[in-house]
Amino acid sequence: MWGVQIIEAAIPSPTVSVLKLGPLSIHLYALCIVAGILVALWLTDRRWQARGGARHQVGDVAGWAVLFGILGGRLYHVITDPELYFASGKHPLDAVKIWDGGLGIWGAIALGALGAWIGCRRHQMNFAAFADAAAPGVLLAQAIGRWGNWFNNELYGRATDLPWKLQIHDLDVVTGKASRDAAGQVVVLGYYHPTFLYEMLWSLLVVALLLWLDHRRRLGRWQVLALYVMGYTFGRFFVELLRDDHANRILGMRVNSWVSILVFLAALAWFVRNRHSPRSVAGPGTPDRHADPDETATDALAADVASDSAESASEPASDPASGPSRAAADPSGVTAPSEAAPDPDQPAGTAGDQPATRPAP
Repeated sequence: MWGVQIIEAAIPSPTVSVLKLGPLSIHLYALCIVAGILVALWLTDRRWQARGGARHQVGDVAGWAVLFGILGGRLYHVITDPELYFASGKHPLDAVKIWDGGLGIWGAIALGALGAWIGCRRHQMNFAAFADAAAPGVLLAQAIGRWGNWFNNELYGRATDLPWKLQIHDLDVVTGKASRDAAGQVVVLGYYHPTFLYEMLWSLLVVALLLWLDHRRRLGRWQVLALYVMGYTFGRFFVELLRDDHANRILGMRVNSWVSILVFLAALAWFVRNRHSPRSVAGPGTPDRHADPDETATDALAADVASDSAESASEPASDPASGPSRAAADPSGVTAPSEAAPDPDQPAGTAGDQPATRPAP
């Protein structure tokens, strides 16, 4: 009798997260982060040039933004989960091992924005235009980076039996290999909601929405950035509700859920505040000015008036002895005719064809 093997439908997870090339260890999590950064730079550069910026200016700011972003992401992760590194039996030096995973998005965004602001100030670039240009690319980088969580068998939700459930292995992120039982089979911890996949798909949807709205609606200054923050935090809140792994809580709710609510409300207020602002554009050499058509017209008019005033002041004053250079106008607005000069070919006492006046007898 033929035996039937039942294969359970599930999304498989990798059993290896580190590639060995001789003495060199390449963490696939880190590769996903790097790939996300490169794609974000490419998209940001295209959007920056579309706003009037020069080529390669994005690269001048990227170093500051990426460095501060990675530092901020790691600091947020360590501060919110200190027991993972400083509890009894843990190794505090593991807190600096970014390649093993653990970057808090809130810290990465906050310090990454600070780094971008510093870079824009140093290179005389409009920070508002840069932020609006970079927002979709940053979220796209987040979506690509989520695949690093898949390689590390992390960022999954509650247990489930849905057809798209995620198979999770007992993976050691240091060695990059999944544990095996006595029979040599990979140890499976269980099947869970693929929250990394939910967040990745949601992020891609928000990226597409941002690009479409900015193209069709010509969003005002800061509004692309505000919509990015609103869109991401909205989805992140619901993703957090599906997770039951270790996390610090406040009033029974995960810290990241509270942060999502507060950041969403702040971004909403910022979006409404700038609803009538003009579109942000890259102004070379003017980091703190914005290309407002009304302001531009006013500045041009003021420049013309100043130029006319300077020209009038530079003209020499007319000499009274040489007579007026222009015909005088009486109060009625009619110009008085000027006296004709005497003709040297006429006899003395005559003016043109008029007879000379005889003296009275």
